[in-house]
Amino acid sequence: MSTALTDLFPHPIVQAPMAGGVSVPQLAAAVSEAGGLGFLAAGYKTADGMYQEIKQLRGLTGRPFGVNLFMPQPEYADAAAVEVYANQLAGEAAWYETELGDPDSGRDDGYDAKLAVLLDNPVPVVSFHFGVPSRDVLDSLARAGTLTMVTATTAEEALAVQRAGAAAVLVQGVEAGGHQGTHRDNPETDGTGIGLLSLIAQVRETVQIPIVAAGGIMRGSQIAAVLAAGASAAQLGTAFLATPESGANAVHKQALTNPLFVRTELTRAFSGRPARGLVNRFLREHGPYAPAAYPEIHHLTSPLRKAAAKAGDAQGMALWAGQGHRMARELPAGQLVEVLSAELAAAKTALSAPEEFPELPEFPESSEGGADR
Repeated sequence: MSTALTDLFPHPIVQAPMAGGVSVPQLAAAVSEAGGLGFLAAGYKTADGMYQEIKQLRGLTGRPFGVNLFMPQPEYADAAAVEVYANQLAGEAAWYETELGDPDSGRDDGYDAKLAVLLDNPVPVVSFHFGVPSRDVLDSLARAGTLTMVTATTAEEALAVQRAGAAAVLVQGVEAGGHQGTHRDNPETDGTGIGLLSLIAQVRETVQIPIVAAGGIMRGSQIAAVLAAGASAAQLGTAFLATPESGANAVHKQALTNPLFVRTELTRAFSGRPARGLVNRFLREHGPYAPAAYPEIHHLTSPLRKAAAKAGDAQGMALWAGQGHRMARELPAGQLVEVLSAELAAAKTALSAPEEFPELPEFPESSEGGADR
């Protein structure tokens, strides 16, 4: 199995590319400088916006980093269902004194333009979410010297990633915060996601390319667990969301450990695609009625989410978080990488140490010479 990807960074720690302004250059640089692999999220940005962040990141670190792209989405959303949901959100718009967004604001996220930039100005790693690029795209990036990684949420998806020619597969368990990177959004599969350790085992028996594991990982001992299960590295998102370098809203960071938010849930409420976030008022009230319509619902709710964030109202924000959110630590990103690495080393030592068994009591010999039972 190739080690080309993991050879880029000393510690098997990848910072997840969290779109929406979280994965800023300062965060990616801090992670890469500490020996992990920092990532920029190109999702929801223009091609030029992505390029400017890459330039800024290169000014902060000379170490390898990655850039994540969203795959263009097929047109199968039910326009009538989107309109019904928009009518339901009219009260939210009035409350936040804003207009709803235009659901037809674009489906491809500037994919071709971003690829052109990345081929003209290659970066060490490019990853993809929401589908598998064509072999031509992956081969072109490889010729440019870029390693590629594609998200998969099932063994079947992982096999498609391998067949397309990616260098590695990002195996995303159902525990992960934010959007599930399913290749096809099928409402019939809602609630059927696979836990990370089971998924790693299934994928390991299906593909030969390296696995990067993601989903609810917050401690070095969990990194040790996924490595033991067959992964080559671990990707952490929520763990880095709470760091001072993260671009997440302060309200979002505080909510991770706020006792008011006790659990997470997969919801379509904010974007029309399953994404895991802290359960708040908006999610409870609108989640059951949100249609399968991404990115239409994302565009529709964008002004609402921005208005809630501006007002400091956590009950109206998309508080993306993995299942381990209560374990978030407010450490600088570089220090967090160091702490996770130390925890990983301790876990490996504990696993490799010989087990100590208690001494068994000696049984007296019986008169027949056999041991008493």
